[in-house]
Amino acid sequence: MERHFELELEKLNKRLIKMGNLVAEQVHNVFDALLRADSELAHQIIEKDSKVDKLDNKIDKLCQRLFALTQPVATDLRLIMAALRINNDLERMGDHAVSIAQKIEGISDYQEIIAELHIDEIVRMTDMIVNDVITILNTKNVAFVKDIFDLASAIDEKAQTATAKIMEEMMHKSDVIVVATNLIIILTNVERLAGYSTNIAESIVFVVDGRIMKHKKKSFDILNGAPTSETVQTDEPVSEHQEEGTERDPEPTSEATPSEG
Repeated sequence: MERHFELELEKLNKRLIKMGNLVAEQVHNVFDALLRADSELAHQIIEKDSKVDKLDNKIDKLCQRLFALTQPVATDLRLIMAALRINNDLERMGDHAVSIAQKIEGISDYQEIIAELHIDEIVRMTDMIVNDVITILNTKNVAFVKDIFDLASAIDEKAQTATAKIMEEMMHKSDVIVVATNLIIILTNVERLAGYSTNIAESIVFVVDGRIMKHKKKSFDILNGAPTSETVQTDEPVSEHQEEGTERDPEPTSEATPSEG
């Protein structure tokens, strides 16, 4: 029985990593389609979303089976609990990739605006944060979690700046309202991708160290990168796990990823 439980946990971990890789691929492809105005690739991303949904269901059912047939404790319990959260976050990230793909055709004739607003830089940073958090999911190396929060914060700041510029243009030029709206929707989804990345980073810290970081201020020991948490009062949601919205989406506060290149 114990051996069977270990095999099931191993299967869960493998499926979670597979889910992460699949979603990271979806995100990378949608950003590639966005920057190249590739409507065909955008349609492929939309069609491939069913694979993400199927794997999401498999992971959920496996977690439910582990809870029902065993009595996990300590690290094993944390892994299963975190897997449910991470799986949900990854599934939502896949949905946001699809939402971006659906808007690509509507802005295909306005590529120069993407460059002017530095949206190309924002999406490359977001591609980076998603890849990095999936790497941490695979390695469980929480030493790089601080980079996830830092990069997500930078993405949020740049996206807000770009959105403000778009809103200003909409006020003065009625003929740009449609494309401007599409760009705002894209930027909103990009921000949420970064926000979910921080959620996953929080869950990985919970698995490795047993620390619950939601509702907390993220800070890190300068010497070893070990996460610590200080309770703070804030009006802004820290992560999707604490927010009850129409799409249960996080509004990133602190964010970032470890990346080179």
